[in-house]
Amino acid sequence: MLRYYTFSLVFTAICLALAIWYGWASTGTIAGTLSLLWIVIVLSILEVSLSFDNAVVNATVLREMDEVWQRRFLTWGILIAVFGMRIIFPIAIVSIAANIGPLDAVTLSLNQPEEYERIVSDAHLGIAGFGGAFLAMVGLTFFFDSDKDVHWIASIERAINRFSSVPAVEIGLVLLLVYGISTTLTGDEAITFLTAGILGLVTFIGVHALGAIIEQREARKRATGEIVRSGLGGFLYLEVLDSSFSFDGVIGAFALSNNMIVIALGLSVGAMFVRSMTIHLVRQGTLAQYRYLEHGAFWAIIILGVIMLLSAKVHIPETITGLIGAVLIGLSLWWSIRSNRREVTANSDELPNS
Repeated sequence: MLRYYTFSLVFTAICLALAIWYGWASTGTIAGTLSLLWIVIVLSILEVSLSFDNAVVNATVLREMDEVWQRRFLTWGILIAVFGMRIIFPIAIVSIAANIGPLDAVTLSLNQPEEYERIVSDAHLGIAGFGGAFLAMVGLTFFFDSDKDVHWIASIERAINRFSSVPAVEIGLVLLLVYGISTTLTGDEAITFLTAGILGLVTFIGVHALGAIIEQREARKRATGEIVRSGLGGFLYLEVLDSSFSFDGVIGAFALSNNMIVIALGLSVGAMFVRSMTIHLVRQGTLAQYRYLEHGAFWAIIILGVIMLLSAKVHIPETITGLIGAVLIGLSLWWSIRSNRREVTANSDELPNS
């Protein structure tokens, strides 16, 4: 198992070493350095705790992709996740919101961290609407699937499955939720939130539509005998999904620090562990071995999406979000193990006595 996490552990050690160096360079005191290092460690743990359901969903999509695109996601994708979402994304928000250049945004984050935090936090409404709607769609689409025949929380999942033949039922549910929350906000805030939520839905539909177009094109090529090895649709879907997961972590990180470098170091560790966990799940065939594990992850995603949407009105600590996800995944894992043991026992009872 260690071989899957070696790179992440080395990367973590490098990030902690950089945190110590930066802490000493910026504060010049042991106490200041230790304080900064502790924040980086806490951010890392928080991000990892929020990332397991992300890894499970990544593995669910990756196992259907060919090895070439698997490698591309695990290399190019992690660069986008670490540098794009944990570093460039907050800078882009400040740059656009304050109408300043990227370099000025970096300068602002280092010299006026309070103002930098304020600008990023002011963008939370749009981020919550977009990311929450997208994640809610990801989770609901898994359960509103007419081909789904394995159920974990059977009574609920079977009831949901009965409506899977109704076109766009999950879109309607998310729209109702987004609209309902928007009615509790003031005029401009409501418009911002509602627009962001609709854009999150459109993005989800667009990514899936692109994937469907690519699959149809590949099916035609296979029919003519051509060799097809493409996973572009899945790659794009996973990148948007990763981005949606990271929104909450980036915004929530400001509860612990408003220093861009500290936040980037802490959250990057979490992004690397998502990569390692994804590789582990795909290579070991864990999802096939533990049948309810992905159910737990998708329930956690639905709850995360709803929490993100509700955060437009009520702040819910990221610790609670991570704890709910961990409990659901832990329960689904335990349920899977219990189910496997029952199958083994039943099979052994059916064997004729020698």
